Amino acid sequence: MTTFKISTLIFILLSFNVCSIHAEDVKPDLPKVSASVIDVEEMGAKGDGQTDNTKAVQQAIDKANSRGGCTVRFSKGNILCGPIVLKNNIRLQIDPGVTLTMLPMDRYPGGNVSGGNQGPPDFIYGKNLRDIVITGGGTIEGQGSTWWSYVKDKDKKRPYIIRLDESTRVLIEGITIQNSPMYHIVISGQDTTISKTKVHAPSARDRVSPSRNTDGCVVSGRNILITDCDISVADNNYWSAKETSNLLIRNCRFGTGQGLTIGSSTQEGVNKFTVRDCTFEGTDYGIRIKSDRTRGGRVTGITYENIKMTNVGIPIEISAIGDIKEKRYTDLNKLTAEDAATYPSASVTKTTPIYDEITLRNITATVNSGKRAGLICGIPEAPIGRVTMEDITINADLPFGFYFVKKATLKNVKITTPSGENKFQETNAKISLSK
Repeated sequence: MTTFKISTLIFILLSFNVCSIHAEDVKPDLPKVSASVIDVEEMGAKGDGQTDNTKAVQQAIDKANSRGGCTVRFSKGNILCGPIVLKNNIRLQIDPGVTLTMLPMDRYPGGNVSGGNQGPPDFIYGKNLRDIVITGGGTIEGQGSTWWSYVKDKDKKRPYIIRLDESTRVLIEGITIQNSPMYHIVISGQDTTISKTKVHAPSARDRVSPSRNTDGCVVSGRNILITDCDISVADNNYWSAKETSNLLIRNCRFGTGQGLTIGSSTQEGVNKFTVRDCTFEGTDYGIRIKSDRTRGGRVTGITYENIKMTNVGIPIEISAIGDIKEKRYTDLNKLTAEDAATYPSASVTKTTPIYDEITLRNITATVNSGKRAGLICGIPEAPIGRVTMEDITINADLPFGFYFVKKATLKNVKITTPSGENKFQETNAKISLSK
């Protein structure tokens, strides 16, 4: 009887652990905010697109906070505003047809400050917060075009539109966020949901007003759901570089930008990371994991499935090299098996990139002219671990490369290049190919 109870308990615990590791089960806790409302008009805000409403909006947030939290509503017009600081238990509700607009650079506090760590504060900022909602169907406009020309000026600081550090229970839903001076959404913490949100900025190749470093969604932490979003920007559509686990990205469209990226810094580890039912249209990259010996960590339990890519650059790039700056190693589109074989070995350290348990399933891609079908590339002292590729169809000009890979299991993979079907470039890689 005792044996039965113990074995039953073990079975239950094992079953729980198995179920808990699947990112597709991610259901972050949602914020809880009072239904009462303070309209920014009550505090004197004017939606004329000219008045600086920073004081009125901050007063509305502070008043909501003094009540224990509630909704701060933007109900009319184009509300021009400078940087604001969120408090706990706040819902920013930007109604349909309403725009919350950042002050232009020449009116933005710190907008022309250079040097050191000084510079303009982020537009909507908070730290160590809980229960935050930004919603309503309206638009947040960054007026970033004036800032973009400073991309090469390392002393010129550019603000983010939304930055929430180490915060818990955050929901961004049903709004448009566009034309940020730099990143659009930056969130770290626990229980984050971004749903039905559009993030847009001109491509870096836009002929009229190219944007720069306008990453769409930079989210890290635990229990993260990004669903039904549309992201077209001039850098990473999504990226995560801090400690991240139990994340699901689903039903999203990625347009212009550098695709969906893990890295470069992965020292704190990334695991239980799933992307499924997404499309990539015109991105420079599709699926991308990147790091190097100076900033690597453990990346494991990564799954991509049901992905369609159209006219992309490199559809799959998983790489652990990059700390050696010789061009033959840095141009990953043209990195050959012969050059990869000469990549020097080094000692394993706490910043060595360790990749394992990566699954790519049901993926189709058409690739831009002159680009390779993909690359999975470890380093001599730390080859990439187990990689599974199933039901993959890619058409490209340059071949898929497998360099320093312990075990790549390919099933029903059809990668077509001018050299033929499944004509891979390989060095120090163990590949198993089957129908």
